[in-house]
Amino acid sequence: MKELLELQNVVFSYPGEKKVLQGINLSVKPGEKIAIIGKNGSGKTTLFNVIMGLLKPTEGKILFMGKDIEDKQSLTFLRRKVGFLFQDPENQLFCPTLLEDVAFGPLNMGLPPTKAKEVALETLELVGLTSLASAPPYSLSEGQKKMGALAAILAMDPDLLLLDEPTSGLDETSQSKLEKILSESEKAMLIASHDMSFLAEHASKSFALSNGTLTPYDLGARTDA
Repeated sequence: MKELLELQNVVFSYPGEKKVLQGINLSVKPGEKIAIIGKNGSGKTTLFNVIMGLLKPTEGKILFMGKDIEDKQSLTFLRRKVGFLFQDPENQLFCPTLLEDVAFGPLNMGLPPTKAKEVALETLELVGLTSLASAPPYSLSEGQKKMGALAAILAMDPDLLLLDEPTSGLDETSQSKLEKILSESEKAMLIASHDMSFLAEHASKSFALSNGTLTPYDLGARTDA
């Protein structure tokens, strides 16, 4: 099966600091769900930011659907196909209402306003937030913001999801909803989390990020955070 995403010897360091990523090689196939574990500060969020082009790799290549992500046009292509759930949902919700936030992506992709609103409402129903469609994002709980941000990326129907600590801030009901969505989805996923039992349930493959490198990891060996 052809790779959806490929990282080839990706290196990244912040100015004046040691390398955070040191020759990362990773491939994600369509529908594959991969866990990334690591201590705080190990570089998981940095890795996701590099994949999304929010940080430019110092060395190496990123390919998506076989295209080398090296310029603005290819980066735009990737961002239409990859949904990134930030660890802090407030970085993703910026419109006056939750409905507008969820409709923003479909509108930006060229859907007519009526169709974009329809897609947004369907996605809010999927995550259980239909009743909050008209609410301003700042008024939501942390868990509602997280599920609203998830709705915003799902509304764009991406091929790959990057999920950074997706269960943080969720109550039991919201986490059950999230787990149902992920288990029923056929989308490829990279999931960074400290929630080992969650990862063991939903990831088919896992890697540990430590000292800037990825190594295979057996989630069955541990279930603690």
